[in-house]
Amino acid sequence: MLRRMADHQPGLVEDALRELGAGKAEMREANRRWQAMLRAPGRRGAGPRYRSVLGPPEATGERRIGDLTFESSAWRLPLWPDLRFEVLAAPGGAVWNEWLVRAPGAPGPELRTVEDLRPWSCTVDEVARAFAPARPLEGTAPTRWRLAFTAPDAAGKRREYVVEFTWGLLQRFV
Repeated sequence: MLRRMADHQPGLVEDALRELGAGKAEMREANRRWQAMLRAPGRRGAGPRYRSVLGPPEATGERRIGDLTFESSAWRLPLWPDLRFEVLAAPGGAVWNEWLVRAPGAPGPELRTVEDLRPWSCTVDEVARAFAPARPLEGTAPTRWRLAFTAPDAAGKRREYVVEFTWGLLQRFV
């Protein structure tokens, strides 16, 4: 995750690596192993792959989105205690989505103006709800999402904005 986030927030990633007691070389090696696992012949599906890397999920259950029902698995991650890494799998095990979401019961940020949007402070869902109706846009990579929305600034002037998320966590204004 951190390798992808370093593209937009290198300072936050460096802070996170220090907190984890790891260096950039370890991050690159972890990313190399992850990419090799993704591309290996006879590779496992995403659900078993995440379980092999992250261990058993903290929580599992069903999650309904529109007419579709998914199996939800969520893991606690040390860098973001108020978030969970969620994997949504369709019947049969195909992964539909994998991203960071707010942990049940954890307080989310108060998002009233665009100034409240700071890197790593909120998730795709939180921004979409706070500034509805938000329009999802195609991301620049498989783990990236973008949202377009109208929001007020601190002075109350409403403007159109586009923000980018990596693994579901806000990274930057585009």
